[in-house]
Amino acid sequence: MRTADLIRRLVGSVVEPHDITVQQYNVLRILRGAGEQGLPTLEIAERMIEQTPGITRLVDRLEEKKLVDRKRCEEDRRRVWCRITPTGLSLLAKLDAPVHESLESLATLGVRDLAQLVSHLDRAREGVHAALATNHEIKGR
Repeated sequence: MRTADLIRRLVGSVVEPHDITVQQYNVLRILRGAGEQGLPTLEIAERMIEQTPGITRLVDRLEEKKLVDRKRCEEDRRRVWCRITPTGLSLLAKLDAPVHESLESLATLGVRDLAQLVSHLDRAREGVHAALATNHEIKGR
């Protein structure tokens, strides 16, 4: 958790001067990866690194900054599709190199060490997901 916090603060030091938070940066990256079609709001929330109950407020703020636009689904009015705007794409293009450079501090680990670390973290997350599912089942009884 300490390492995650340090990395979050490091990325924050790069993106926050551009008037976005780390969570907003994460949403923009998710939407850039989704392409022109975009994604429904709830799917964005599922893909986020850091879960947040306030995905609607996050997207509201990004829309106010003209970084994201939204459109209600015509087939299912409860669904709202979000897309990154050209302004959002431009901002991410400006941030790509500085964010990558800030994370170069992880380069103290070799390629093999990083691959092992990622593998261990994947297994740890699987265990945590299983524990959360078990806890949810117990509470539901």
